[in-house]
Amino acid sequence: MFKSNPNPLNWKPVKPPGPVTLRGRYVTLEPLNAERHAAALWKGVQGRDDLWAWLPDGPYPTRAALRRALEAKQAAANAVFLAIVPAGTDAAAGYASYMRMDPANGVAEVGNILLTPALQRSTAATEAMYLMAGHIFDHLGYRRYEWKCNALNEPSRRAALRLGFTFEGVFRQHMVVKGLNRDTAWYSMLDSEWPGRKEAFEAWLAPANFDRDGRQKKRLKQL
Repeated sequence: MFKSNPNPLNWKPVKPPGPVTLRGRYVTLEPLNAERHAAALWKGVQGRDDLWAWLPDGPYPTRAALRRALEAKQAAANAVFLAIVPAGTDAAAGYASYMRMDPANGVAEVGNILLTPALQRSTAATEAMYLMAGHIFDHLGYRRYEWKCNALNEPSRRAALRLGFTFEGVFRQHMVVKGLNRDTAWYSMLDSEWPGRKEAFEAWLAPANFDRDGRQKKRLKQL
């Protein structure tokens, strides 16, 4: 059972996340820009309507339609979208966003994550999530970082646990998405938990954790 802390907090509101460039060893995240990223993202999603199955938008029938959607995301006032660019490619292979931002209480969510086949199950994708969490906790000083997904989305639920989020429960009939009911699974990571999660991420991402063929020696969940 969870118990609230009766002691007062020396808490001050934090700044909302803004467009930012985050650089890692395997990936760079940069502000989503329709002009710069539409072509590569269109190439990555062509013929893969399944990539949009759990997202609130898409699929898109044409490159122009996708570009218009990216322009809307780029201009959104309630979310900050970052393109995910694997090292050595200079081409976006997906995107993710900070959303449902509550600076007064130090809470933000990572969501609307699109990973093309080039990013799925990759070291770059894991590092992208590490960089986004690190920015929230280390640079902006947030208290709570959230991950939410359709309760039926088993890959997303496994990813949340692998990335160090804690399952908190299911909000029944939480949303209607694309005309269908969505029960939402909620996960969180707290600032007090981040140092341990950060250490595990960095141990997993270290070059020494991979053999000559790029295969991991230890899994992230082991660390």
